[in-house]
Amino acid sequence: MNPNDKSPIRKVLVLGAGKVGGTVADMLAEYHRLPVTLADRVLPRGEPGDRWIERIALDVEDAAALAALMAGHQAVINALPFHLAAQVARVAARQGLHYFDLTEDRAATEAIRGLAANASAVLMPQCGLAPGVIGMLGMQLAGRFDTLHDLRLRVGALPRHATNRLRYAFTWSIDGLINEYCNPCAAIVQGEAVSVQPLEGLETLVLEGEDYEAFHTSGGLGTLAETLAGRVRNLDYKTLRYPGHRDAMDFLLNDLRLVERRALLRQVLEHAVPHTRDDVVIVFAAASGERQGRFEQVTRMARIHGGRLRGVDRTAIELATAAGVVGVFELLRNGRLPARGFVGQEQVPLEAFLATRVGRCYAALGESTAAAPAGPHPGHALVHTWPAPARHRRRQETRP
Repeated sequence: MNPNDKSPIRKVLVLGAGKVGGTVADMLAEYHRLPVTLADRVLPRGEPGDRWIERIALDVEDAAALAALMAGHQAVINALPFHLAAQVARVAARQGLHYFDLTEDRAATEAIRGLAANASAVLMPQCGLAPGVIGMLGMQLAGRFDTLHDLRLRVGALPRHATNRLRYAFTWSIDGLINEYCNPCAAIVQGEAVSVQPLEGLETLVLEGEDYEAFHTSGGLGTLAETLAGRVRNLDYKTLRYPGHRDAMDFLLNDLRLVERRALLRQVLEHAVPHTRDDVVIVFAAASGERQGRFEQVTRMARIHGGRLRGVDRTAIELATAAGVVGVFELLRNGRLPARGFVGQEQVPLEAFLATRVGRCYAALGESTAAAPAGPHPGHALVHTWPAPARHRRRQETRP
């Protein structure tokens, strides 16, 4: 156990044994040497438990069974579908467990925040990539300006090769994608908090010589719009895709009215759009405003690729998402977060997150770029491999 750990968290429950949940469990085992219980209704075949990870079948919607399993754990990380977030958080709050999840759903987050007043532990939803790390980045950039004018946050989980008319393949949850493509999106326009429609606000970008498009999707800002209210003129979050994707989805959702029949939309997408493990995650942010009497712009960009973790190949989105929640878990464990109540992602200093054992895959976001007058810019990028396991890093870090 790490001697720097200040929080008496001795065992962690991870709910959801899918690709992201499995990655979270492996990160906790590899970088924290903590016993982990990994639970789901159906466990993946061929993945037995090991010294650190115990795998248990559980019907999460059985509140009594869930409460019984939580006993003996001090923290729960929820990697289940978004519609189960509030239900799990309520059980965790009643039992005094620290709670983390990856939801992008705004209604679930509000329900969890409503539990915070009487909570004896931390309730921290939206701990993935977007919402999650992108909120830390946005807050860090906002703090660089005396007067903040515009903050633009862009994230894409993309297949490295797109061969169909949608210019897309699934790299993560179908349900999560439908949720963010169909629900209203928070933004700030000319100083006013507004709700904008998904798929709107289409723009084109050139990043490192490659063309992308971006458009509004729901949930990516988390609680950042509330935190920056009154401090920024324009704030928005958009999803990055390859050109042509937005128009094809607009045809499905609006022209064919599948936005009104989400179960059918899911069937169509599941049948027609392939899944891929050959992916890349792109994170881009641009902020502009006044600093020391000059109008300036600062940008950040990172590309994240897949890698191996505990002998298993993990995709970029699995690593990037899991690192978001395991990083803030580490900060809590080391006494760097509030000990109880609701915690938003933007309350986490980006540099503190980047210094965690799993924050290294986002390292490019912490590198300073020269501020320049606002206008066209080439962006800034760095490709990262996954951090070496702890046993290798210790050898490196003991050198003079």
